[in-house]
Amino acid sequence: MKIALLILAIGVGLLTLLEVSLRLLFGFGRTLIYIPDEKIGYLLAPNQRTRRFGNRIEINQYSMRSAPASLTRPASTLRVLLLGDSVANGGWWTDREETISAMMARELGGEEGAVEVLNASANSWGPRNELAYLQRFGTFEAQAVVLLINTDDLFATAPTSLPVGQDRNYPSRQPPFALVEVLNRYVLPSPPVSPELQAVQAETGDRVGRNLEAIQQIKEIVNQNDGQFLLAMTPLLREIGQPGSLDYEKKARLRLNDFTQKEQITYIDFQPIFNAAQQPESLYRDHIHLSPTGNQKVCELISKELSRLLQQKLQEAED
Repeated sequence: MKIALLILAIGVGLLTLLEVSLRLLFGFGRTLIYIPDEKIGYLLAPNQRTRRFGNRIEINQYSMRSAPASLTRPASTLRVLLLGDSVANGGWWTDREETISAMMARELGGEEGAVEVLNASANSWGPRNELAYLQRFGTFEAQAVVLLINTDDLFATAPTSLPVGQDRNYPSRQPPFALVEVLNRYVLPSPPVSPELQAVQAETGDRVGRNLEAIQQIKEIVNQNDGQFLLAMTPLLREIGQPGSLDYEKKARLRLNDFTQKEQITYIDFQPIFNAAQQPESLYRDHIHLSPTGNQKVCELISKELSRLLQQKLQEAED
């Protein structure tokens, strides 16, 4: 009996040590929570702060990966609104200081006045999610709005809240223990996708056209609020080098190019830029998401183009 109790005590002690280690060293047990939204699909729950693998993550009152912000722009402040998916958001693998938005704030700031780059983004958002967010919250009086997409976003499906609480990547509540989170995320098989979500994922018709229409509506909202609009797209890693994009991606890219020219949208295509890099693989952390080096490259080029657009608008106002 004493031996059994001793073994039990040792087991409980080891589990406790493992639980504490997973929480303190890796941040498990306090995950980012998502909330469903009828129009946007889903949002990161407001007012969250956590740390994953040492990376600091802060979500403000408007579900942005940014410090608390006001709906109105502070005086003498340059404000940029960045809209995007996990590439813009940075996810758990990116510290808040290495996100594209944080880098842009430093790049645009220099020795000038205050600069805010608000980061409204979430994993797997597409143009229709981002449009719905803008329709809900507005532009926050930003002088410029940047929509950062990747090639996959041209084929994004309609917004849906179905993944929230169903997909383990979109939890709706905190796990009871860090050990439970690790088991659910990395050990146990993924729960089956519901027929309803399968139907959304199998959306038929012209997805590219619907997403281009959403981009056009985003541009119109920005223009109505007297802002400058910039569209940028990053490629998938497999699109770099030869043979490059797949045929259906090439067709969608051509449609996007024609669309931006027709709508007179300032557009940065990072595919040729990444192709020109000496080690393009160093720009990625996986097949789609960027490394800190990739984030810096995107930041520099977007910031340079934004500076040009804002300076041009200032000159036009003076004339």
